[in-house]
Amino acid sequence: MNYAQLIATHTNIRPAQIAATIDLLDAGNTLPFIARYRKEATGGLDEEQLRIIISLLDTLRKLDERRSAILASLAEQDKLTPELQSQLTAATTLTALEDLYQPYKPKRRTRAGLARTAGLQPLADQILAQLRTRTTPETTAAPFVNESVATVEAALAGARDIVAETISDHPDVRRLTREKALRFGTLRTGKIEEAADERSVYALYYDFDLRVDRLRPHQVLAINRGEAQKVLRIGLAVPDRDWRNAIHTAFRMDQLSGFAGQMELAIEDAAERLLLPAIERDVRRTLTESAEAHAIRVFAANTRALLTQPPLSGQTVLALDPGFRTGCKVAVVDPSGKVLTTDTIYPHPPHNGVQAALTTLSNLVQRYQVNLIAIGNGTASRETEQLVADLIRNSPFPIRYLMVNEAGASVYSASPLARAEFPDLDVSLRSAASLARRVQDPLAELVKIDPKSIGVGLYQHDVDQKVLAQALDGVVESVVNLVGVDVNTASPALLTYVAGIGPKLAERIVAHRNEHGEFAARKALRTVAGLGPKAFEQAAGFLRIRNGAEALDASAIHPESYAVAKQVLKRAGLSNTAPLAERETQLAALKASQSLPQLAAELNSGEPTLTDIFEQLVRPGRDPRADLPAPLLRSDVLSMDDLLPGLRLDGTVRNVVDFGTFVDIGVKQDGLLHRSQIPFGVLLQVGDVIAVEILTVEKERGRIGLGWVE
Repeated sequence: MNYAQLIATHTNIRPAQIAATIDLLDAGNTLPFIARYRKEATGGLDEEQLRIIISLLDTLRKLDERRSAILASLAEQDKLTPELQSQLTAATTLTALEDLYQPYKPKRRTRAGLARTAGLQPLADQILAQLRTRTTPETTAAPFVNESVATVEAALAGARDIVAETISDHPDVRRLTREKALRFGTLRTGKIEEAADERSVYALYYDFDLRVDRLRPHQVLAINRGEAQKVLRIGLAVPDRDWRNAIHTAFRMDQLSGFAGQMELAIEDAAERLLLPAIERDVRRTLTESAEAHAIRVFAANTRALLTQPPLSGQTVLALDPGFRTGCKVAVVDPSGKVLTTDTIYPHPPHNGVQAALTTLSNLVQRYQVNLIAIGNGTASRETEQLVADLIRNSPFPIRYLMVNEAGASVYSASPLARAEFPDLDVSLRSAASLARRVQDPLAELVKIDPKSIGVGLYQHDVDQKVLAQALDGVVESVVNLVGVDVNTASPALLTYVAGIGPKLAERIVAHRNEHGEFAARKALRTVAGLGPKAFEQAAGFLRIRNGAEALDASAIHPESYAVAKQVLKRAGLSNTAPLAERETQLAALKASQSLPQLAAELNSGEPTLTDIFEQLVRPGRDPRADLPAPLLRSDVLSMDDLLPGLRLDGTVRNVVDFGTFVDIGVKQDGLLHRSQIPFGVLLQVGDVIAVEILTVEKERGRIGLGWVE
């Protein structure tokens, strides 16, 4: 099968680009490597385009696997006709394949199967044929009475069972009914009378009906959850005309036939007992798959935005993991991520040791020259924020603070990785240290946590967990390889996501580093056990060696292109260690003096690769996150009592979902910027700092409505 041509029909990508991508993938190359270092082969396809190709390729190959299994089954049953084989070969979706296979699929004990065993297929054939005869159905059925069929009525009932199953299994009947149901069907929900829903979470769906094609993903997922929790009952209504028309296109009913009445009874039975329940399952599955795919895309986009938050490097951070009864855990971390000290303070009820807590924090700030405080956003976070605001107001030192999403911190704290990193710290103190490191480098710290636990999704616990994990792993892999990894400081968790390196190889790299010291050059990685030529090829460009023997090792230039990069530097009259300002001037002059295609031809390099080399030589080892806006730092705290309609302030986007965006504006409850308030064309993402206006404040319900400020 020509996969490249088929995929091209679903995308705006040329078949030649797709074919080259498939060849590279089949040769064992990773997506990040192909996207970054094989642009000449793919025609410059980006990661998103490559992921689309990979997804469609996987779908087509699974389709072919299923097609082969179906053909083998039909051949074994001796039911594979040339016409059926042609139809199966032409099927382009899994649903179409299954519809064609449905009449021949081995079934468990069914009423139609029992009737066939009793010898009633010929009688069913006469009903299906709708012959015009003078004999009554009862007279025709009489010869079929035997030990297995006690009466004429039983014979006709069994024959109708066969007809009903034949109608329900017909590919065109299923296809047409399904198409109509997806367009004009109505999903209806109601509350199960005895069900408990104390907080009225599903009140919107107690008496709800909406056309299938108008349902939004979050509604589908909410309804599914309500059904799973046995609060809601769900049903699908398909207009009679739609399923009847679908049946009548394939099965003619002749009112002049003596079997017309039997056919009508069989049609009603087929629809009620077999066809419509099957179509309801298909429609529900289609809705769920679409809603889950949407939710996963939302979660992936939010996760990407969270992972690409700019690092606040060079900061000595004091982190507070808030708590009431057990106190607030404190950790001070130096700019390199090393834990300097830990402590526990008890400023909140039931202890109320506010003054002692302020004294402890003041001493830590002064002793370690802390210039940034990070506060976890969990229980007691706003009370702790007030404490920190009081500290800052009375401090002679310039200090700022920010709120940190602590989702997943407790999961990490109890993990083997955390025990290995902080063997001498209590679990809760590890969490505080992790929060401090999240500020200094969000990516390096968040990769230690299962992506599902980061908490920036939409119904993430209700979707297909395997698909979700694959999508999120892809996001983490993409971001890690975009940013690059310092191989001499990276944790095994971070190295695991580098192209070509899995968990085992990551552990070996760290073990080798611990035993033999830091890697002096990228090529030294080849001495790591298990890191062969292919793994080195895939990983090398994404691994950084700072201050090594080879200056290019600190850049995203792949070792295979070092010769070209050095020729570029030579032609520009530069050394590897030339100052950045000089590099920029000289390299710009080189590009101006000669066309890029000509220079690429002379250096035996592709134009995309040469473009990337110029970019890296101008700004070697540049962290792409540095170009993004820095997190919003605060020095004072608000309460809901301070909020009045019309008040304008800055906030940080915390989560983006279907119906709007949740924004941290510095009070206990995030405000909701409803989608109707967001200007057309504006795409917000987690971490964005935006100006908003207070529209409504519902203190009792803890709700804040926000408006957009230009």
